[in-house]
Amino acid sequence: MCGIVGTNFNPEYDFLEATKIMNNRGPDFMDTKIIRQNHFGHTRLSIIDLNDEANQPMLFDDILIVFNGEIYNYKELIEEENLECKTKSDTEVLIRLYQKYDTDFLKKLNGAFSFCIYDIKKDKFFLARDRYGKKPLYYYYQDGQFIFSSMIKPIINILGFTPKMNKVALSQYMQYFVPLAPNTFYTNIFKLDAASCMILENNILSTKKYYKINTYKKIVDEETALKEIENTLIKSVEQRLVSDVEVGSLLSGGIDSSLISSLYTQISGKKIQTFSVGYETHNQYSELSYAKTVADHIKSDHHPLVINQKDYIRSLDEVLENLEEPHADPAAIPLYLLSKEINSSGIKTVFSGEGSDELFLGYDNYAKFLKYYKFKDSLDSEQNGFLDDIVGALQTQTKESEYLRRVVKGENIYNSFGEIYTQAQKKKLFKKLPTFKSEKAKKDPVDWMSFIDTKIWLGEALLSKVDKMTMANSVETRNPFLDFRLVDTAFSIKSDLKVGNTNKYLLKKVASKYIPNEIINRTKKGFNSPFNEWLLDEYKDDILKIILEVNNQTGFFNEEYVLFIYNQGVKNKFKQHLYALWLFSKWYKKNYLV
Repeated sequence: MCGIVGTNFNPEYDFLEATKIMNNRGPDFMDTKIIRQNHFGHTRLSIIDLNDEANQPMLFDDILIVFNGEIYNYKELIEEENLECKTKSDTEVLIRLYQKYDTDFLKKLNGAFSFCIYDIKKDKFFLARDRYGKKPLYYYYQDGQFIFSSMIKPIINILGFTPKMNKVALSQYMQYFVPLAPNTFYTNIFKLDAASCMILENNILSTKKYYKINTYKKIVDEETALKEIENTLIKSVEQRLVSDVEVGSLLSGGIDSSLISSLYTQISGKKIQTFSVGYETHNQYSELSYAKTVADHIKSDHHPLVINQKDYIRSLDEVLENLEEPHADPAAIPLYLLSKEINSSGIKTVFSGEGSDELFLGYDNYAKFLKYYKFKDSLDSEQNGFLDDIVGALQTQTKESEYLRRVVKGENIYNSFGEIYTQAQKKKLFKKLPTFKSEKAKKDPVDWMSFIDTKIWLGEALLSKVDKMTMANSVETRNPFLDFRLVDTAFSIKSDLKVGNTNKYLLKKVASKYIPNEIINRTKKGFNSPFNEWLLDEYKDDILKIILEVNNQTGFFNEEYVLFIYNQGVKNKFKQHLYALWLFSKWYKKNYLV
């Protein structure tokens, strides 16, 4: 994996310095090229073809590329497409495919990527991002000036000023704990959406989607479903082992990482390196014992990392600096520390289990939501008055009933933090929630839930966190569950089969051949940590003070509700809501109140 940056003009800011900002993304080599007034920069983390011939920016036949990512099927593409390549790198394969198909080759790629191809003869920029958003790509285009980058900071440095805060991004952050593409927290700095490409030619910037999930049902029996899942997952792991450096594996002790690590062990036939993180105190959050069970089972060379409150607090500023903008997933900090440990062990790339929960219904809320949908269906034939009575009766009941009320009314269940705004700010900031067009998925509540979580929680929150925290320590992650063949397979399975009688019903059946029953039958915990306890112990009421300080300057939030969230947080409730407010306030104060 790497860092890329480019402009279509001569910036006043030193372009080499802008490229150096991304050094952690690619510490092995750095270079820049200038063609006419267009600047291109690249920092390289060498994974495939370690020779200098694979360095970037790469230029062949008046085609230049800067590329961040890996194309896992590049060797097959060379053979299938009869490509004549002078290097052994996956980077050149992209140039040769562009020469053969112009911009119409993205569906052939299986990988994690963002790249820019510059066609010198046509003076055309062609940029693209992978199907699910594993690799980031930010851009700015105003008054004919175009900047793109793997990170936001190089864009800001090249601009020479910090753009105004994007209030739409704040609105989305308060709903999803992260802004959604194309928004970032900076006005006019955008994020290219996943599965999208962009062309700049003749001063016209255009974007389009090149892929969407197919929800057509073709697998209707369990035996076929299990066979397809297992075979496709094995192929996915095999293909992601293509590397000229050793590949490790994250191992939390949950089903996802345990299954991937076990498959990796069997496929490679060797003792693999596994890594996990736990906590010195608050053992209820630690999964180290489960990770050890799996490590013993697959006989891996296991590296458990135990962190304490001091480690956590000491790393906070580094983590926030590398996140670049508010991102309220507190798992970022332990992942950052674990990635640092992985880097110090000499490992450059690791497997990770993102995507399994969304594809195979791993979250507990899925069962609740399906129950609510069935309840809603039973009301469809009733009179509207009865429906209104039900909704009214639920208005003042429990949080669980609030989910039911929203489903019955056809509202979006994610919108659960709106009370934070004052009435005046609601009118200014609360935009209509984004809609995700997938007519087939909408007809099937199982597909709808998987699709929305794949798009929002996975695509916008989890994958960006993983990329930023691991690449901050020069570590690449590979996600076997997010091979597009496995995603399409999961969505092609009849939904009743996926639901079964437990979460991850089908995946557990596959996993039973590879990992201990103790792991399969354990209660799902997620990647949690004692972040709330440690932060409150360290900063106490300073957490509230900074939130109120920023709010006094901005007037963004309903102060009464802020106090409610803080008081609940002290009781270890609404933890992520408090964390989101505090994180935003720290970021805003640093960037706009200095």
